[in-house]
Amino acid sequence: MEGHEHSRQVQQIAAGSAGAGIEAAFATAAGQVTRLPWDQAASVRFEDLAPVSAFPVVPGRRWGPGWWWSATTGRHVVHGSAAMRTQLMVLDRDPDVTGLSARPVRLLWRDADGRVRSWVPQLFARYADGTGLLADCPSSPTTVADRAQRARMVLEAACACVGWVYRRLEPPPAVVAANLRWLAGYRHPRNQGPPELQAALAEAFAGPRPLADGAVSVGDPLQVLPAVYHALWCGHLTTPLDEPLHEETLVCTDAERGGGGVEEHLGAGGGRGRGERSARHTR
Repeated sequence: MEGHEHSRQVQQIAAGSAGAGIEAAFATAAGQVTRLPWDQAASVRFEDLAPVSAFPVVPGRRWGPGWWWSATTGRHVVHGSAAMRTQLMVLDRDPDVTGLSARPVRLLWRDADGRVRSWVPQLFARYADGTGLLADCPSSPTTVADRAQRARMVLEAACACVGWVYRRLEPPPAVVAANLRWLAGYRHPRNQGPPELQAALAEAFAGPRPLADGAVSVGDPLQVLPAVYHALWCGHLTTPLDEPLHEETLVCTDAERGGGGVEEHLGAGGGRGRGERSARHTR
């Protein structure tokens, strides 16, 4: 009964939190922490802000804070866990994403008993249509702490009020994550090669063709393969990612696949879900 009562109270808070009942705290470019009502703060360019609070460094933990270089923004985004880095990788490859930042805002509200509650979502993503995603990146999505569940309900309602989305992002399947990590190693534009190489790859893979065979047909694999992997990262070339990449993997142009659809299994790791945007994560 107590758990049910807590749930009911959180639902009431969430329903009213989208207006003046919730505030946003964030650090300006000058480093000053500012607080605004949530409906006003939603116009802030959170993708350009530094974290409002740092990721903790825990002695003895195998994983510490690090930096992800974003192909979307050309800047580094801090991350605090392997799960968060994986989600940064997925979002960085999403063609709808135009901006990324880590922990740029703290949301504050009063609980049913009058106590001030707060939550700092781990990730923010800006989409091409101007909407935003606030997200957390649990390493184990099946276990949700009570505090996280209460915050989730409030944040979902608050984001919905301004046309945004809050998600707890599920890790992609292990094979998909491994393939993305490999392709991410070639995400920098320096790997795309000159225009004539890009044109040759589009011609070589106009129809489905084994990866190694197509690369050899274009030229020296040591020079061609980085461009192939970069094109796969960007979505200029495509292949299913739910099977390990290898030399016999069939690769073709995105147009040959009819504009995508072969990577819908990434929808679980993406921000908005299939009902709100394409599930294809190609750039």
